[in-house]
Amino acid sequence: MPNDQKVKATDAANELEERVIEIRRVSKVTKGGKTISFRAVSVVGNRNGKVGIGIGNAREVPQAIRKSIENAKNNMIEVPVKNGTIPHETIGEQDASTVLLFPAGPGTGVIASSAVRAVVELAGIDNILSKAISSTNVLNLAKATYNGLKKLRSPQEIAKLRDLSVKQVFFGAHEGV
Repeated sequence: MPNDQKVKATDAANELEERVIEIRRVSKVTKGGKTISFRAVSVVGNRNGKVGIGIGNAREVPQAIRKSIENAKNNMIEVPVKNGTIPHETIGEQDASTVLLFPAGPGTGVIASSAVRAVVELAGIDNILSKAISSTNVLNLAKATYNGLKKLRSPQEIAKLRDLSVKQVFFGAHEGV
């Protein structure tokens, strides 16, 4: 099955990039026999802080891919990207899969498996370290990465929640220090 197909599409105001990360044949057993269909998992992002993941099932592969891309466009989230990396470390979980995501310095690159790499690259993250723990199922890893990125908060957002300045978030809220 083809993996990591790259396609570009124009969507209203911004250009979204689409990647199919998995196509799998699935079957449903009924009284009359087996019904075979295909499941496609796609990631859509603009490489500028927006990313979405989607799943599509259909009897034919092109229809499954189209459905998964449509689903991914409907599930897009904003990811805070600071200097090409994430603002803080996070843990994403989905079923038996756990993904640890750590910010990395410039020049590190994306250290990740194919499913995690697809999600973080299309989100616009250039430098990141990741570790997959437990199950390495492609769908669960992609969803765990998505869940981890969804938990991220920008320093400005945290400062606003805590009624502090951004400087106090980084260096502490003590007066004399």
